[in-house]
Amino acid sequence: MFVLSNFISAIAAILDALVTILYWLIIIRAITSWVNPDPHNVIVIFLHRVTEPVIAPFRRLVPLNTVGVDFSPLFAILFLIFVQLFFVQSLKDWAHRLG
Repeated sequence: MFVLSNFISAIAAILDALVTILYWLIIIRAITSWVNPDPHNVIVIFLHRVTEPVIAPFRRLVPLNTVGVDFSPLFAILFLIFVQLFFVQSLKDWAHRLG
């Protein structure tokens, strides 16, 4: 049973790292949006490609034209925090119980 426990623990650690990286990429994207970056810059293109799948669903929930400020990165970050606190921690607890 320890093999399954270690496998689930490894999945939780990888998911935790990926969520943390995505969290910081969204923050960097939000900060760069304040300075109006060059849309043809490789880093800006990378940030948009990686973070847009997470931010887009929240942008549909709260459209920019109703509020005037894009709160979708904030909601995406809150969602990622929820994923870390609920799903990742649940996987870690499950692995601990199996081991």
